[in-house]
Amino acid sequence: MASGSDGRPRHEQIAADIRARIMAGDLPPGSQLPSIPTLVTQYAAATATVQRALATLKAEGAVYSEVGRGVYVRDRKPLVVEAVAYLPPTPGRYAYQLLDVAEVVPPAEVALGLGLADGESAVLRHRLLLFDGEPVELSWSYYPSAIARGTELAERKKIGGGAGRVLAELGHPQRELLDRVSARMPTTDEIEALGLPPYVPVMRQVRVIRSSDGRPVEVSILVKGSHLHELRYHQPIQGDR
Repeated sequence: MASGSDGRPRHEQIAADIRARIMAGDLPPGSQLPSIPTLVTQYAAATATVQRALATLKAEGAVYSEVGRGVYVRDRKPLVVEAVAYLPPTPGRYAYQLLDVAEVVPPAEVALGLGLADGESAVLRHRLLLFDGEPVELSWSYYPSAIARGTELAERKKIGGGAGRVLAELGHPQRELLDRVSARMPTTDEIEALGLPPYVPVMRQVRVIRSSDGRPVEVSILVKGSHLHELRYHQPIQGDR
C-alpha cells in the first residue's frame, strides 16, 4: 500500500486498508487477521505502528483480540437504514432519549426546507437514538410553529405513535420524504454523545418531509457514526437507458 499523497499518519493508512478489506469481504466475519509480524512485513511498518492500527480498529468495533490467539474480524452487521424508510429496521431494539424540546429560530438550511420567513420560529425536538442501549444517532427535528405550537409536538415528553400521528391528526399527514446525505468529521459534542472512536466520520442526513398538499411539515438533521451504518437504496430500472 503506497502512501503517495496521503498525509495521514501511517497507522491510520494501515487501519484504512484493513477496514476496506473487511468491508469488501476479503476478511470475512470471524476470520483471523494476519499476525503482527506478517502485517509489519506486508505494510513495511514498525511493530508499534501496526499495533496502533489494530487498536484503532478495535476501538471502532471492527476487530477484537483473543489473548494468545490473535486478532479476529468481529461479526457485526451494520445498522441498515433503507433510503425510502422513515423508521429504522427492527424497531423493538431501538429506543430514544428526548434531550430537548424548544421553540427556536432554526438554522438557515432548516428554515429554507420548511419554507419559513426570516426570523420565523419552529418547534425543535432533539433526540438521541439508542440501539440495544448504545447511542447510534443524534437527531434534531423541526416543525413549523404555526403547526406545532400548543400540540404534543411542543411538549417535553415522548409522543405515543410518533410525530407522524400528531401531524396526521392536525391534517398534515406525512406523504413525501427527501433525504440529502453527506459525510464529515464529527464535532466534539457528537463524539461525546455518540461515543465515537477517533477519526471516524459521521453520516449527516437532512430529511425534508412534506404533507399531501406538498407543504413541508418537518425537517430533521440526523447524525450517525459511519462505522456503524449503511444506507441501502433500491430503485427499479425501467426501459433502456
